[in-house]
Amino acid sequence: MMNHFMVLALLLPLRTCYTTYSQQESVVFPVMYLNVSKDLALQRLLVEWDVGKSAHDAELAMSFEIQVRQTDETATVWTEFHNVTLDKSGKPLHWTWDSDLPLECVSHSVRIRSKAEASKIWSPWSLWETVLGLDTSSNSGPQIFPNEKIIEEGSDLTLCCIGRKGQIIQEFFIDLDGRVFNHTSSQDRLLTLKNVTHEVRHITAYCRESCNEKQCSDQSVFIVGKPPDTPHDFSCQTQDKRRVTCTWSQGGDTYLYGSHSPKYTVSEEFSQKIVPCTVSCSERCSCSWDIGQQTIYNITVAVENPLGRKTATDVFDVTHRIYPAAPFQLWEKCTDTEINLYWKHQNKEIELFCQTEVLHPDGKVQLHNSSETRQNYASITLGGLRPYTEYTARVRCGAAEHFWRWSEWSEARTIRTMESAPSGELDIWREITPVLGGRNVTLFWKQTPSFRANGRNISYEVTWEKVEDGSEPESISFSSVYNSTRISIDNHSYRISIMAKNNVNYSLPSVLIIPRATDTEELKEEQVSGTDDGIFISWEPRQIYNSYIIDWCNFPMLQPCDLQWKRFGPNTSSALINSGAFVPGVRYNFHIYGSVANRASLLEKKTGYLKELPPLHDPTVRKVELSPNAVTLFWDYNLTNESGFVRGYHVYVSPVQGDCSLKGSEKYTVPDYSVLCKYTIENPEEKTYTVKHLLPNTKYKLVVKAYTGGGETPIVNFRYIDTPFNSNMLYLVFLLVIVPSLVAALCRWKMKWVKECCCPVIPSPSKSKALSFKEFKIGSEKVLKISDCIPDALAVDNKAEAQNFHPWSQLSSTSTADQSDDDNSSWIYPTDHEERDPAPTPTPQTHTWFENFAYSSHLAVESNVCQTPETRAGSKPDPSVVLYQPQYYFDILNGGAGSSPRDTAGRKTSLRYVSQTAVHCLGRRL
Repeated sequence: MMNHFMVLALLLPLRTCYTTYSQQESVVFPVMYLNVSKDLALQRLLVEWDVGKSAHDAELAMSFEIQVRQTDETATVWTEFHNVTLDKSGKPLHWTWDSDLPLECVSHSVRIRSKAEASKIWSPWSLWETVLGLDTSSNSGPQIFPNEKIIEEGSDLTLCCIGRKGQIIQEFFIDLDGRVFNHTSSQDRLLTLKNVTHEVRHITAYCRESCNEKQCSDQSVFIVGKPPDTPHDFSCQTQDKRRVTCTWSQGGDTYLYGSHSPKYTVSEEFSQKIVPCTVSCSERCSCSWDIGQQTIYNITVAVENPLGRKTATDVFDVTHRIYPAAPFQLWEKCTDTEINLYWKHQNKEIELFCQTEVLHPDGKVQLHNSSETRQNYASITLGGLRPYTEYTARVRCGAAEHFWRWSEWSEARTIRTMESAPSGELDIWREITPVLGGRNVTLFWKQTPSFRANGRNISYEVTWEKVEDGSEPESISFSSVYNSTRISIDNHSYRISIMAKNNVNYSLPSVLIIPRATDTEELKEEQVSGTDDGIFISWEPRQIYNSYIIDWCNFPMLQPCDLQWKRFGPNTSSALINSGAFVPGVRYNFHIYGSVANRASLLEKKTGYLKELPPLHDPTVRKVELSPNAVTLFWDYNLTNESGFVRGYHVYVSPVQGDCSLKGSEKYTVPDYSVLCKYTIENPEEKTYTVKHLLPNTKYKLVVKAYTGGGETPIVNFRYIDTPFNSNMLYLVFLLVIVPSLVAALCRWKMKWVKECCCPVIPSPSKSKALSFKEFKIGSEKVLKISDCIPDALAVDNKAEAQNFHPWSQLSSTSTADQSDDDNSSWIYPTDHEERDPAPTPTPQTHTWFENFAYSSHLAVESNVCQTPETRAGSKPDPSVVLYQPQYYFDILNGGAGSSPRDTAGRKTSLRYVSQTAVHCLGRRL
């Protein structure tokens, strides 16, 4: 029973709370009180309202919707929701709104409605609460608002001009472009400037009513500026624990001056007092004041101008903000390697920690810390310094306990250490020139990086003596301006030493041994190549040497040549030699020495260029040997004193007319686009070349160019040659043209003889006088009577008859007997008019010939007049020929023979009719 009552007691309060919360969802709390005022300086509306005590007692979370409108505007110009949780204090609620329009220009009205945050129901709107502007007030003339004349840079400026009742604003303008007018009533006008800048220092606005009296116009001037920046780097410190100084940076320019310039105030928050100090600003602002027993401070600096206010705060303990004064009155005591530096300080009651900065001649800076202080001064010892060297020192200090920051540097002091003997050794070298009876030795010396003169008035002393017999040494001194000398020695071995000297003592000697003069084999120079960074030299290392030396001349064409040398360690076998004097196109000679026990031996010679250039000169062609199809060139060329290593030669050839395309050549196109034939000779020692495959009787141009690793010079001048005629060709022409021509001419000259010999003309019977006779026909054939013509020749069968036969007397009466055997006949040649060469016959048989020189035509009697008698004896006579055989007609005319031609056709002829023409038969003339 007891448990049931306890549960009921617990449920009743829960039900009550639930009922209250449900009621809040439907209960509204209207605005019971609303008041609106304005702050004209800030152009701000101040709104105050309340919703009643019941809402406060319930400590409700409320939401309020606030609306603002302006005169003659039916729509609201601003709406904002404001959330707040009420408390039981019952204080009214507040809200502010900044207007972009001066509050004097128009009236502003505000209304509010509310609801609990848990509720969805808004209360009714309150009535509009209005703050009147001057548009409803009477005034003595037109007025320009706002009254505040300082405008922040970057903001928009809205101006209005309000006229009197019954007056119309006729003009409202400023002296800048970009103005915008907005009419709100007949009595005022609005003018808005967007994003004003400080470049326009002053803005002047003018307003005039329609009347002309003095009170009918107004003008106002506005200044553009910036609010002040927050003070930065704000800090406070003390030098002596009695006076505190605060410093800060003042920030950028506000463009406001005079009474509108920034104003600084310094206050202490713990004591709520203004700090009694005067602020002074140049690069930085500072403020100093005396302190009492207080050690912990909270200092605030505030800067303010008409556009805003900024503050900065520093909280500190004075004992932790000690900033000592700079040391002063420095002095020193020196040795050759140490400086004892002394200075004074003002903070005698404060334990200081000091730092000394030492600047070395090479620009290196060293810092030395010290804490040794005395009543009136402090000191530090600076060691490890160089003799007779200038150093610059300065000092600063800070609090040893609770270090805050270093003081300012003291004035710098320049100090020189004392002199001492020169340290280090000189780097010495020599150049040996053999002369009659001895040698000239040119000695060179220079200071090594480790050498120190350690004093003023430096000089050099050179000493030399023979190594073998220990003779009295010789010596000579030079001032510091000299770095070389020449001495003469004989062919013995010498020891040479050079020492530097100052006012204190000598340096250690640098020794060089000149060995005894001996005949050495001349070393061959090897070519080396240059790079953009220098000339690369390499050599073969030898175990016996502890160092290597390379020497060369910076100006090899001059005397003296400015000899230079460089030393290398025993493990080095190559080096890149560079010098500011090296230039392209100059040959530099390098000598590599190995050194042991101060004795140097020449190991290798090198020669090379930093960069090879084309040759300075072209080869000189001294001889040209010409042939119809080739030309051989001989030239001279000096391979030394060139601008690069001569790698060989190029021979360029081309016909004067046209491009070149000789066999075995390389085509080369010149800038004028003509093509030359190019031949390369890769051996610079070879100074002759034969160009083959030329054309005879042709004009050629040619040139010989030397080339180096830097190329060759452009082709400018050519040498011209003419190839001669080809004699073989002339001989061939002679054989093919001249000889046949001569033969033809000779044949033409002896044409008759040649024709008669080689190709005799066969006589035509139709043209013979033998046919000019009276017609005598037998049947259909025309027959010649012997009595009607005289034959050219007659052949008689036997010799006896030929000797007794006279053709002219017996022609008509003598009958011709048949010859049974032609082999017994013989030949007879008449010699009345021309000589005949007797033709020997191969057989003893002969024929007798009778030649008639009155016969003027030619008649072919036989098919071949060149037949030998043997050939003719074996051949049968042609029937047509038989008709004209004289012996046949002898028989007819004499009547002693009654046989017909057909009967006599088979008889061998013994009388032959032949031509006058000489016939060449079987190589014999008939």
